[in-house]
Amino acid sequence: MSEHINKRHNRSLLLYHIVCPVKYRRAVLTDTTEETLKQTCEQISKCYEIQFIEIGTDEDHVHFLVQSVPSMLLTRMVQTIKSIIAKQLFLSHPEIKKQLWGGSFWTSGFYINTVGQYGNESVIRNYVKNQGKQYQQIQRSQPNLFADL
Repeated sequence: MSEHINKRHNRSLLLYHIVCPVKYRRAVLTDTTEETLKQTCEQISKCYEIQFIEIGTDEDHVHFLVQSVPSMLLTRMVQTIKSIIAKQLFLSHPEIKKQLWGGSFWTSGFYINTVGQYGNESVIRNYVKNQGKQYQQIQRSQPNLFADL
């Protein structure tokens, strides 16, 4: 279970589901490349404010569940993850370059979605929609003490 990140002036719990496809959807992710990828993610966590909660790989794409801080731009976070992993995979597994011509490991795009710990979209939507309604109901039920003045 993820924990809140406490900074000097804020507290946050920001979780993101990121999917990054391999260039040309080539099936280059094996057990050995997956191990290198996960070790690289551990190193990224030490250097950047990006925590990898879960990593799941398929042969041609990777799913990340990550936690970060509000000051980090989402595109910058994804760019950091993808560039460092690609560099390390090319260094550790040069055979991958033969399958991926052009020097890129990832496609230029990605998928990202927020993940809520306390509810899904409909729960949060109703919560936001009903803000202040309890206060309004209390106000209507109380008599107006200043009506006669």
